[in-house]
Amino acid sequence: MMLRTGLLVVAVAVFVIGGVAWLAGERDGAPFALWGGVVAVAVLAERWRYRTRASAADDGWEATEERFIDPESGRALRVFYHPRTGERRYGADEKR
Repeated sequence: MMLRTGLLVVAVAVFVIGGVAWLAGERDGAPFALWGGVVAVAVLAERWRYRTRASAADDGWEATEERFIDPESGRALRVFYHPRTGERRYGADEKR
């Protein structure tokens, strides 16, 4: 978690510095802004993508009978449901 946060901070800093340099007329700032933005978006997308795969042991989550094999990891996952919000999450299926 700390590594992701550090990487995000550095990527945003490179993006901002590169953008400011590019706007100030320095042509070499554009690649820094571009790559800083790409890395920042990748870190944020990774956080979003794997957030739903986290363990669903939080308060209020109920295990359903739905189970499936994750095609990316090959692991057995179970669907968890939060009745108050209607949100669904996927967590490891310990019964398999």
